[in-house]
Amino acid sequence: MIETQTLFIKNMVCDRCKTAVHQELQRLAIEPTEINLGEVRLAKSMASEQLEQFSKAIKLLGFELIEDKTARLISKIKSVAIEFIHYSNQKSRPNFSAYLIEKLHKDYSSLSHLFSEVEGITLEHFLILQKIERAKELLVYDELSMQEIADQLGYSSAPHLSNQFKKITGLTPSHFKKIGAVKRNALDNV
Repeated sequence: MIETQTLFIKNMVCDRCKTAVHQELQRLAIEPTEINLGEVRLAKSMASEQLEQFSKAIKLLGFELIEDKTARLISKIKSVAIEFIHYSNQKSRPNFSAYLIEKLHKDYSSLSHLFSEVEGITLEHFLILQKIERAKELLVYDELSMQEIADQLGYSSAPHLSNQFKKITGLTPSHFKKIGAVKRNALDNV
C-alpha cells in the first residue's frame, strides 16, 4: 500500500503561493493530489532527501514546513481566516466561528483559546486585521464604494468599517486611498 503524505507549509496566503509551491514540487518530479493554503497533499510520501530539498527550496521563497502539531493547527486557523476574509463571499456564510468549525471540525472556543495563547492576540483581532488588509486592497482597486466594501467584509455599516479602519491604521479610508498601496502589509505579516 502506498502511503500518502500531507505537508503543512507556513506563509501560504494566496494563489501565487500555491503556484510557487506547486512549481517546486514539479521541479522535484512530485505531483501533488491537492494544494490548499498552508497544506499540500501527496499521493505518496516523499523520500527524506526529497523532503529536505523541498524544504530548502521553499524556504528561499519565504515558506517553511511546519512539523509541530500545534503550529500546524495555528497555521490551519490562519489559512481558514485568510480564505474566509479574502476569498469567500461572507454574505452566504453565517459567521466565522461556524465557518472555522465546518473547516476544521473542532470546537471554536478551544481553537480561539489556543490561537490567543500561541499568537498573543485574539482570533477576533486577527480577523479584524485581515478585514482591514482586505479593505485596503479594495480601496486601492477603487471599484467599490465604502458601503459595498463594508457589506463585502461583513460590517454593519460603512461608518463602522471606517472607525475600525482608522483605529487600526491611524488613517481614514479616504486618506489611505490617496496614499494607496504604500501602506499595505503582506498577509503573512498581519
